[in-house]
Amino acid sequence: MFVVHVFVHVEENQVEAFKEATLANARSSVREPGIARFDVVQQQGDPTRFVLVEVYRRVEDAAAHKETAHYATWRDAVADMMAAPRSSLKYDNVFPDEEGWDSVGR
Repeated sequence: MFVVHVFVHVEENQVEAFKEATLANARSSVREPGIARFDVVQQQGDPTRFVLVEVYRRVEDAAAHKETAHYATWRDAVADMMAAPRSSLKYDNVFPDEEGWDSVGR
């Protein structure tokens, strides 16, 4: 499993539009076979800051995600909403194991 945390800081007047675009992307992303999870979280105390927690089954699945129409739509829609360029950190999964991702929270 390959985990990516994407850190996003949006303009204060763009929070709701960013959430709308990001939720549409997330709803489509979780249907991709290579994605185990796609979480969108908003920071308490500063609603302009978000983290996208993307869990891919393989590194190649992250690249495939960036080739989808819904990702391109999201990327273009949110480009002018950013207060700063988004950044990401990449992680190797430790727990749960691959089979466990399908049952987490169930």
